[in-house]
Amino acid sequence: MRSSLIRRTAVAASAVSLALLVSACGGDKAADGGKGGGDKGAAAAPAKVLTAAELEQAMLTQGDVPGHKISPARAGDVGKPGDVTVDKQECLPLAHAASSIALGKPAADATRKVLEEAKKPSPGKSLADMTDKEMEEALTSAFAVTVTVDKLAAYEGKGAEEAVASLRTAGAACAGGFTVTQDGEQTKVLKVEEAKVSGGDESGAWVITTAGEEGKTLPFKVAAVRQGTTVATFMAMNIGASMGGTDFPLPTAVIDAQVAKVAKAS
Repeated sequence: MRSSLIRRTAVAASAVSLALLVSACGGDKAADGGKGGGDKGAAAAPAKVLTAAELEQAMLTQGDVPGHKISPARAGDVGKPGDVTVDKQECLPLAHAASSIALGKPAADATRKVLEEAKKPSPGKSLADMTDKEMEEALTSAFAVTVTVDKLAAYEGKGAEEAVASLRTAGAACAGGFTVTQDGEQTKVLKVEEAKVSGGDESGAWVITTAGEEGKTLPFKVAAVRQGTTVATFMAMNIGASMGGTDFPLPTAVIDAQVAKVAKAS
């Protein structure tokens, strides 16, 4: 829901994807959706709350997820709680998650941006020989990379459970849509649908479909996985998929890799 993130994603995707497109086309001319796999039967020791330094160490780094570029999140990639308002207060947790804002009141949090690397297209026609339709399809394909904002937040007491519960409540209450205002810009959410994700002690995911330009829609995918007292949230978008009117999968490779690192640190 952050227009600055959308713009920067387009720039980042185009810088890599269009270079690959020109190279390929130029030729000789140029889960379970609910509970994770935690052991509920064993008596649990007091859960460890990761410090800010430990969260940073548990974050994904370059090389952890093949085919993805991982970098520190910039200021424009993450919203500020006071800058986000909704017309239905019960929907605020979803709006926060879609803007990569930590849910509730964490003791510490950390954030990374994960950009899927564009796949090099098969050699074909040169750009000069393409029809307008072929050019549009090629450009759509070039932008079809998923960008994910990955956030870890550590909580005292029952804060982690409450954070995930707030998303579940919002997902059910706001299925019919709501309106978000951020940085002075309004975004109309048309619908919220539950998706499937697994891992950790509990997990959940939602597809947030927003109204885009020229009658098109722009979906955001939000997932949350709790591992002990740490909640990993993920906001994913794919501009190329939206341009082409197609769906895109949750970034499960990113989610699984991040949750695995949190489990080792907990």
